[in-house]
Amino acid sequence: MFQAWRSRSTTACVATTTTSPSPVASGSEPPAPLPRSISAPEPQQPQRHVSYFSRPTLAPPVHSYCGYESPSELEDGYITPDPTHHRPGVSSEPFWATSSASRRQQGGGNNSPMKASMDDILTKGRNLSKREVGLRDRITCYQWTWFTMTMATGGVANVLHSIPYKSQWLTGVGLFFFFLNLVLFTVNCICITLRFVWSAGSFLHSLNDQTESLFVSSIIVSAGTILITICQYGIPNTGPWLLKAMEIIFWVYVGLSFTISSFLYLLLWSTTVFPIHTMTPVWVFPAYPLLLTAPYGANLIAAAVKSGHLTRMGQPNTINPISIALASVAVQGTGFLISFMICAAFLYRLMTQKLPRDYQRPGVFISIGPGAFTAAGLVQLANSAPDFFPTDFLGTQGAVAVSILRILAYMAGLWLWGLSCWFFLVSVGSLWKYLRPEGKSKLQFQMTWFSFVFPNTALVTATEQLGKAFESNGLKILGCVLTGCIIVVWIVVFWRMLECIWRRELLWPKEAED
Repeated sequence: MFQAWRSRSTTACVATTTTSPSPVASGSEPPAPLPRSISAPEPQQPQRHVSYFSRPTLAPPVHSYCGYESPSELEDGYITPDPTHHRPGVSSEPFWATSSASRRQQGGGNNSPMKASMDDILTKGRNLSKREVGLRDRITCYQWTWFTMTMATGGVANVLHSIPYKSQWLTGVGLFFFFLNLVLFTVNCICITLRFVWSAGSFLHSLNDQTESLFVSSIIVSAGTILITICQYGIPNTGPWLLKAMEIIFWVYVGLSFTISSFLYLLLWSTTVFPIHTMTPVWVFPAYPLLLTAPYGANLIAAAVKSGHLTRMGQPNTINPISIALASVAVQGTGFLISFMICAAFLYRLMTQKLPRDYQRPGVFISIGPGAFTAAGLVQLANSAPDFFPTDFLGTQGAVAVSILRILAYMAGLWLWGLSCWFFLVSVGSLWKYLRPEGKSKLQFQMTWFSFVFPNTALVTATEQLGKAFESNGLKILGCVLTGCIIVVWIVVFWRMLECIWRRELLWPKEAED
């Protein structure tokens, strides 16, 4: 009985839903609506997911979750935004920092944050297109990376002074770069100050930006190169007053570099996330002010010896060379160890994620600096040690301690010089795809191109100091050849920078391009 009733019920339902005549055709009353429990589900509209950052026809490969892809992975069609193209006034948070679900949620709707930000960009672009981009608009694009230019220019002046073969025309060329560096540093300070004054909140943004915050210390490094060249070109040609002033500034620089370096790292560790797959030697940059302490102290002592102002302690207008030398070694060792640990992380990144992206390749040369600056500073201090270390230093007799310290400094400098040469070969090799004649890849200019110059000036200076220490004519000649190459590279990079400024590729609002 139950089966018969069930079969009749099923037949009635089928007849009701499928064979009932149309009310229009028969003219009868429309049938009663079906119960909700057995009503047919409403058809769902297919969902469309809109992404502003990827191609809809290209599915990302498996390795697309690595972060910063290598050039070979870019050829597969996977596209990621370039963090260097920052738009002022728009949040610099990368799109991969959010989940895919939140991006899809932001991508739809008229009131979504992503649509609002896109509308802001289009509005700014229309406003800029209605009027000409003026000098104020271009200055507001100034960034801390422009101080890499003064770092490189001061490094060239330092290299020219360190050449073991002296001549009047070399001194004249060195003085040209010295005064040019003073002018460029002044222009940079004025422009970066105007940017912070005219663009509200840009200073705090520069400290929190994932890219620009790493280059904040470049202004301290630029000031350090100026102080070193003042010791080289100024103290021997002036009175003892400049020597005493540079000694006071040396202690100020030591405290400032220690404070700013630790502050910048604490700020980065507190506000910004740097995944290991995005790692480059640029992470070393906040520690770079520490790496100029030994070269500064060594040149200060050498200038005092050369000018004849290094007299017995207790007399007026003299300096304390032993305190300067020991403080230089302590601070330099701190900076080198911090940089060395970061470079170890960079090697791990290379083993797991391949070479950095194209626009990050110039930053690979920064890995040359820690070992090269340390080697140059230690060897130069050892070369001047017999002139200021007492013969009974550390309770020894007959200047035994001085001889031992010189040998240790020479061996450590030689060891670090070899490490810097290895990083130099790796850095040049990473650019081979752009240097070969049949290569079609082009490297877009950025201010980080001055990394081709500044870290290599330390390597050249270390080579020249080792040539003096070991009395090696081969190292001296090699240092002279490398100096010529450094000057040529600086000219090429500086000319390329001026060309990009003229072509509106630098210091130009991105909204106007859009």
